[in-house]
Amino acid sequence: MTTLARILNRRDLTFLTVGTVIGSGIFLVPASVLRSVDGSVGLALLVWVAGGILSLLGALTYAELGAMNPAAGGLYVYIRDAFGRFAAFLFGWTLFFVISTGTVATLAVAFATYLREIVPLSAPAGRIVSVGMIALLTWVNIRGARQSADLTNWTTAVKAGAIVLMSAVLLWLGRGWSTAAPEADGSGSAASLLSGFGIGMIAVLWAYEGWQYPTYSAGETRNPQQDFPRALFAGVMILIALYLLANVAYLAALGPNTAAQSDSIAAAAVGTLVGPAAAKLVALAIMISIFSAANSTALTAPRVFYAMARDRVFFARLAEIHPRFRTPAVAILASGLWAAVLTLAIGTFEKLLTYVVFIGWIFYGLAAASVFVFRRRLPAIERPYRVPGYPLTPTLFIAAAVGLVANQIWAQPWDSLKGLAVVAAGLPVYWLWRGKGSQPV
Repeated sequence: MTTLARILNRRDLTFLTVGTVIGSGIFLVPASVLRSVDGSVGLALLVWVAGGILSLLGALTYAELGAMNPAAGGLYVYIRDAFGRFAAFLFGWTLFFVISTGTVATLAVAFATYLREIVPLSAPAGRIVSVGMIALLTWVNIRGARQSADLTNWTTAVKAGAIVLMSAVLLWLGRGWSTAAPEADGSGSAASLLSGFGIGMIAVLWAYEGWQYPTYSAGETRNPQQDFPRALFAGVMILIALYLLANVAYLAALGPNTAAQSDSIAAAAVGTLVGPAAAKLVALAIMISIFSAANSTALTAPRVFYAMARDRVFFARLAEIHPRFRTPAVAILASGLWAAVLTLAIGTFEKLLTYVVFIGWIFYGLAAASVFVFRRRLPAIERPYRVPGYPLTPTLFIAAAVGLVANQIWAQPWDSLKGLAVVAAGLPVYWLWRGKGSQPV
């Protein structure tokens, strides 16, 4: 019987963590965070630190789960084993039809958009580029996890290096601090500051989104007991350092007031200090970053659909492993095809993605809660790694996830209902599969 090949090492997992997270967010989001806290530099940087710490709490929690049960599917497996197949199916269903494939589609469209900053590109040509990028990533990932991981490693190293180089130039040439108006003193009401901090956190967590994806590839990790905890910790710490460095660099280049008004903050900062022509270099860096993030998603997410098919709650053929490449080739192909469909329907699904992404935090919190279930249900099982600060670490992460979801529902009830409807659409599908006793081909 052909099985998945355990070929990913600690370096691969670290690069995968960083590569999946860094897309276009750090090049765009800092301005909206500044606006959300009324231009307060201290609060804005605190939001970025808080988002990183929250991600780290989740990563440390998932590290125990990944070391304890290094199976393909990651969060899906944790939720399934702790809370049953129904909850796990809803997670996988949402991941397949909107979250992961929608993320790849959005990144593919953004790739073509930034390519237009370098070469002229018509709308039809842009769609061809977007679909072509998805086709290339699908082909690479079918050919082997090793090839895909190598591609992620190189592109992640390039984009991390680009952020460091850009930040160094901006810090060296920047005079934004000397010309800035006095910073907001945070004298607003506590409720106003808290609300602004929460709004900023939503944007920051979007920029940090993806650190959990390496858990999906646990079934292909050589030494998960040691590598998972160290790689997830190192990856998130690298992300925090890079994000803080870039934020400080933007502020040094533009000053707080101008930075807050610059939606394309990286291009504005580089263009102001180096010249308008340098904006093309920023566009190229963002394209590499986007390509790397899309490849990391294409490498990891199909392992969830593979695990679902093995559990007989998804299309049967998605459980097939390529006899030569030892990858879940059909699951990868299905993900790529659906992402391409979403790319061509970008106008209709882009808002849907924003409605549904917050729901991911329901499942992230549920997966973290499985630590408590396993500690109680399986006290004697070998745990090569235990989450530090237990039970406080997972509790804080779960509380934050609940708070984020509750805030989203309270602030945007109608949009939240649309997202919940997408998840609810999986209910009859699940019972149909379960009722047949097997899944359709």
